[in-house]
Amino acid sequence: MADQIQVLIVDDIPETRDHLAKLLGFEPDIEVIGTASSGADAIEQATKLLPDVILMDINMPDMDGIAATERLSSQVPSAAVVMMSVQGEADYLRRSMLAGAREFLVKPFSSDELTASIRQVHAREKEKAGRAVISQAARAVAPTEAGQVVAVFSPKGGVGRTTIAVNLAVAAAAELGKKVTLVDASFQFGDVAVLLNLNPKDKSMAELVPQLEEGRDPDSVDAFTLTHSSGVHVLLAPPSPEMAELITPAGVKHVLEILRQHSELVVVDCAAWFNDTILGILDMADVVLTVLTLEITSIKNIRLFLEVAEQLGYSHKIRLVLNRADTTLGIRVADVEHSIGRKVDHTIVSDGRAVVYALNRGVPFVLSNRESQVSQDVLRLAASIVGSQESREEDGRKAPQKGKSLFAWR
Repeated sequence: MADQIQVLIVDDIPETRDHLAKLLGFEPDIEVIGTASSGADAIEQATKLLPDVILMDINMPDMDGIAATERLSSQVPSAAVVMMSVQGEADYLRRSMLAGAREFLVKPFSSDELTASIRQVHAREKEKAGRAVISQAARAVAPTEAGQVVAVFSPKGGVGRTTIAVNLAVAAAAELGKKVTLVDASFQFGDVAVLLNLNPKDKSMAELVPQLEEGRDPDSVDAFTLTHSSGVHVLLAPPSPEMAELITPAGVKHVLEILRQHSELVVVDCAAWFNDTILGILDMADVVLTVLTLEITSIKNIRLFLEVAEQLGYSHKIRLVLNRADTTLGIRVADVEHSIGRKVDHTIVSDGRAVVYALNRGVPFVLSNRESQVSQDVLRLAASIVGSQESREEDGRKAPQKGKSLFAWR
């Protein structure tokens, strides 16, 4: 059948390979097209057979499943890996997802769990492939359009701003097929590297800005970004707070101008205060996603920010995102909207367990727990941002606005 899901089984134990093949043999829409007994054998077989899904055991003698998956991600990108392991530790899950695995099954698992994982992973990959084709066709028609800059901001810390920025960027890249760059603009105490389990090393904004100000080639920006397994290019904050002094407002503006020419979407995680650099980012942004929660202090700060935004000319590009939306806290969404004088544009459900679990493991929840409600809310937000990009760019060209100086009011 042409529409069958073609599966390659990789496990160093012959009995396990036979057992999995027999289980899948009962499924009319799944076909086992081959088996492999090692990581190296898996790479060879996958290159030759081009399966849709690879069932990959982690523990194998010559090359473990994680190393094999990392190789397969670049050599056979069309094959989605479902990792299998008797160990369900968080580190195995995190390393598997970073290597490019799409699902993680802990042995022993039922036949229903196995087949459901294969079908879900295959369906997601087909959706991504379809979106990528549409995206490429759109770029062929209009290749000169600059990318969109989305600033994720909140006037109060602790509201989940960075978590939303990271998962938004990953969702746009992994699910919507967009070329995305994520910028950590909390230059003293940025957390993007932790949430994505990336090591800044010598690749951060602090090393890039001075080089650009010396007149180096703009293409050098690529040399200072790291690529996450989801496909997101990441420009990290400096590894130590004192290095933030090397970053100038003009330098940040220059970086964002370059990035928007090379990316379809630039997501900037902004620090929770006003200074020249943050105001410069908000000026450049096409959309300012402003995050609030159902807490009195957050609502108060949002009300003050909206007053400032009105005077700075940002009101037309602000979209309010209510995070941890849970009416059991005693404050209703309608009460918030009445207090701040405008509607909330997007809500993200409260799911502390799923979010904290993902944070502590360095794997965005839109990857590790895609079917959860919090992931679906972020996916809808990403689709909304990407889907309305053209109209926002047109509005911006029709009505360009320059920001006033916040500090000149006094």
